[in-house]
Amino acid sequence: MNKQQESDVIKFWEKPRKLIAQVYDIFGKIWYDYEVIGMEHLPKGPGVIIYYHAVTSIDYSLLVAKLFKEQLRWCFSIIDHAIYQIPGLRTFCDVIGLKDFSKDECVEILKKGHFLGLAPGGGREANFSNDYNIMWGKRTGFARIALEAKVPIIPIFTENSCETFRNIGNTRLTRWLYEKTRLLYLPIYGAFPVKLRTYIGEPIPYDPNITAAELAEKTKTAIENLRDKYQKRPGSIVRALSERFDKHYKTN
Repeated sequence: MNKQQESDVIKFWEKPRKLIAQVYDIFGKIWYDYEVIGMEHLPKGPGVIIYYHAVTSIDYSLLVAKLFKEQLRWCFSIIDHAIYQIPGLRTFCDVIGLKDFSKDECVEILKKGHFLGLAPGGGREANFSNDYNIMWGKRTGFARIALEAKVPIIPIFTENSCETFRNIGNTRLTRWLYEKTRLLYLPIYGAFPVKLRTYIGEPIPYDPNITAAELAEKTKTAIENLRDKYQKRPGSIVRALSERFDKHYKTN
């Protein structure tokens, strides 16, 4: 592989990439009866997709697979630096567009016409968020990227995403350890076959007169509105499982 040109490498991974997307899309349909509402809101050009990070981001991954399978649209995704460095995963991550991209790399991806997806809450939100509470702190990096690339932000939210997996060990001590090291990930359990439905909100258009902090707050509000409209709280695994097989719910 090292002797091949970059174009040859991209061509080499094209079929495996399509196969991964196909298999993952089928898995999502069978196990979670996965649906996407609001595909018409996606711009034809580039955009930054922002999502709430549940214990796992399996819901977002299913959306990425569906976009590639049905529309052949690339969605590069920012992941934690520690995950990208795990031995054996780096090649796989590169194939499907997962990396701890720098700001310049993110802007370049968008300027090439692709989607870029990230969860501003990251590991903190995955570990310690309770019942769909957004934990972004003062993070505005994604807003600065969108403003520099002059692209819209697409807020999304997945119903029942917190009911697919749960974690244990959310205490003051583990939170302190996470804040000190940023390497702590709490043990998880689950893979419950709950109903998953991703809602794509209306894009927040590029506005040169808005600050990064204002854009970040606007995005947070958009995701909270989707959550409040479509998610029953507190979350319930039993209810989410029943929705998976409830014909009346599926019709509505």
